[in-house]
Amino acid sequence: MLSKRQKQNAIKDYRRHETDTGSAEAQIGLLSKQIQALADHLKKHPKDHHSRRGLLMMVGKRRKFLQYLKREDERQYEKLTKKLALNVG
Repeated sequence: MLSKRQKQNAIKDYRRHETDTGSAEAQIGLLSKQIQALADHLKKHPKDHHSRRGLLMMVGKRRKFLQYLKREDERQYEKLTKKLALNVG
């Protein structure tokens, strides 16, 4: 789980403008940080199935945000996937 400061930094890195907290880019960036933290946790605790379910739900939510962003602004989608180093098809 990310601390409040880590969440704020993640949003700051991916937001569109100064007061942005809810754009697709900001939410994808935040979910990516949370997914990475949870993946690291699961490497240490492979039998934690409750957290694994949460991870899968986050991945699905991020995928839906990415689909929305690709549909609405493909240039921004390409830029964000390169910045996050996501291998999307």
